[in-house]
Amino acid sequence: MLLRLDLQLFSGEKTEKATPQKRQEVRKKGQVAKSPEVSSALTLLIAFSFLMIGRKSIVDGCLSIYRHSFQEYLLWDMTVANTRVIFNQIVWDAAKLVAPILAVIMVTGVAANYIQVGLLFNLESIKMNLGKLNPLQGAKNILSMRTVVELIKSILKIIITGGIAFLLIWKQKAELFSLGQRNLLDAARLIGSLMSKVGVTISLCLVVLAAADYFYKRFEYEKQIRMSKQDIKDEHKKSEGDPHIKGKRRAIQRQLSMNRMMQEVPKADVVITNPTHFAVAVRYDFETMDAPQVIAKGKDHIALKIKEIAKDNKISTVENRPLARALFAAVEVGDTIPEELFNAVGEILAYVYYQEGRYKGMK
Repeated sequence: MLLRLDLQLFSGEKTEKATPQKRQEVRKKGQVAKSPEVSSALTLLIAFSFLMIGRKSIVDGCLSIYRHSFQEYLLWDMTVANTRVIFNQIVWDAAKLVAPILAVIMVTGVAANYIQVGLLFNLESIKMNLGKLNPLQGAKNILSMRTVVELIKSILKIIITGGIAFLLIWKQKAELFSLGQRNLLDAARLIGSLMSKVGVTISLCLVVLAAADYFYKRFEYEKQIRMSKQDIKDEHKKSEGDPHIKGKRRAIQRQLSMNRMMQEVPKADVVITNPTHFAVAVRYDFETMDAPQVIAKGKDHIALKIKEIAKDNKISTVENRPLARALFAAVEVGDTIPEELFNAVGEILAYVYYQEGRYKGMK
């Protein structure tokens, strides 16, 4: 068993699922799990459903164009201006009939692709690849398993759709044979109803086949992007050594540390400032602390932010340039005040406490 695992590792067999970074890389190249059958099947289904629902308005629109053409336009004089008006009117009326169908088809096609792959703009697929002109590679593709699956799928679609169309038409063979005895409008209604029924039924079957095809494409896609254990190790080493990723990680850590530090400022007893370049927030609880503690410090815009938070929380701000510089340089956030600066900080705390009247006998 151990020997088999060693051989798999040595041979680089791709047995592991792709990492998020690998998925992102192949997605950028346009490699996604997508079935064109989903888009075509949903488009057919929605289009035929729309025709079934709105067929009365479509027929009325066509009859309106017919009536206007033979009852009004034929009575007009054949001039250039009249011809232009007739042409524009007929085109506009036809566009109003066709536009809703085209809009529904377009929205359905976009939605079907979005459901499968989301938002994806890729230019790799339109670049010229001379390797695709290789006849040997083309012969391999013809004899590949994918080609066999596509052939079986096409034959299955032809058999199913042809069989459904035959059964539905055969059911209404008596009505079809009597078309010669019907008037034109009734015959058109029968043929239109039959076509809509056949179209919707076939579309539903194609949707089922498209769903199966999508899951197959998904399985095939996951198999193609698999990685070996060595690939995962190499990717990890590469990401750890990437200066861009390291810089991004450090920036996130700095931001988190900054947010935590700013959350501590409202707990300060006093903020000692430079007054513009430095700000150090000091907290002291004589019951739990042996010495005052620096809970936040900053320079320039960070110092300005600390002073703004102190002002919003009514924390005293004391200007002492030498002490602010010394504390900023000598004390890290979370550390206590060193012994050589304790007296200076103690005097400021005593002054603040006196101003705030924290003890008996004080203001």
